[in-house]
Amino acid sequence: MTPDSAHTGAMAMLDSTLAALADPTRRRVIDLLRERPRRAGALAAALRMSAPAVSRHLRVLRAGKLIEESHPDNDARQRIYRLLPEPFDDLQNWLSQIQEFWTGQFDALKAYAEPDQAAP
Repeated sequence: MTPDSAHTGAMAMLDSTLAALADPTRRRVIDLLRERPRRAGALAAALRMSAPAVSRHLRVLRAGKLIEESHPDNDARQRIYRLLPEPFDDLQNWLSQIQEFWTGQFDALKAYAEPDQAAP
């Protein structure tokens, strides 16, 4: 994999993460899953939404690789959802790069606006 293709792949994953997080209901699902893994029915109850509506949101979050689905050993019909850390780590790294850029810009502006007063 070349550096350009790795960057393109990383940006595609970031795009997928941001697209999945664009919806307020999906962000609420993420908040609920931050507390603990949950069954789909528990998510629907907490969100006060129908099971099919929650299922559509879960599908988008799974496609974006923000969550994973597992099945308890004793009942394959039950689905338990939990967060995956990688997309959030990638998002945080990207946001840190943006923050570093702006910190540098503001530092340069400050240096320009407040020239050294020591010179006569």
